[in-house]
Amino acid sequence: MARDDSWAQVLRVGFLPILDEARPSGVLGWVPRVAPVVTQAAVGAGHWAAGRRRRALAAWTSAAGYGLVAWGLGTEAPTPAEARQNMQQNIQRLQREGVLRKPGPKAPAAARTPTPAARRLERLLSRSAPFFRATDTPQYRLASTVVGMVIGVWWGLRWPRRLTVLAIASGSYTVVFYVPWVARAVQRRRPRIAAGWALVMAGSVARLRAASAEPLRLQQARSGHRGRRTPGNRAAPACEPLHEPPAAQSS
Repeated sequence: MARDDSWAQVLRVGFLPILDEARPSGVLGWVPRVAPVVTQAAVGAGHWAAGRRRRALAAWTSAAGYGLVAWGLGTEAPTPAEARQNMQQNIQRLQREGVLRKPGPKAPAAARTPTPAARRLERLLSRSAPFFRATDTPQYRLASTVVGMVIGVWWGLRWPRRLTVLAIASGSYTVVFYVPWVARAVQRRRPRIAAGWALVMAGSVARLRAASAEPLRLQQARSGHRGRRTPGNRAAPACEPLHEPPAAQSS
């Protein structure tokens, strides 16, 4: 039983900092937090312009939720330095209690000849290292966020077309996924973050209800008004004569 409690403490120390979410720092730290707000607001505007009121309200509900979360992270969440300090204090406490082992001196590695497989792996890692370094640049982060916003708007305007089992599973996953974030925010007395994640969950449920009430037809999702053209009127002449030719007179 004591061993189970110790593992629960280790998991709590490793998982709770993810739920706590430190305050973003710098412009690049805030861009991923603001991107969902802009994306859902654009999706709502597109649905509203197309006359799909319920889908628009569902998207705007999610946008308001993400906005509240971003506001709460700026005012209620700890700074990155405070989050690292809290993490270090929890690790030291577990080490004093004997749950975690204290790091000891490392033994010198034995000198041995690398195998051919190890050499091939080392060459592969050395070739892919520039790619991983490029993904850690500000330019890559900004570009990936912009691409994600464009894809998010495109996807949000076209899916779900109607209420299906897959749509229900996706919406239920979103609701269940954010339950720990809401519970942790309530426990830490962070009302803005808790209300924000609750609105995101409500927007997911409202999206399913809107898909049931306002299903998208396949022609609307693909080509909009072009789907109204039929094979019969495509070959119609551009203009018709204004007057009929006079009938031939019989002698």
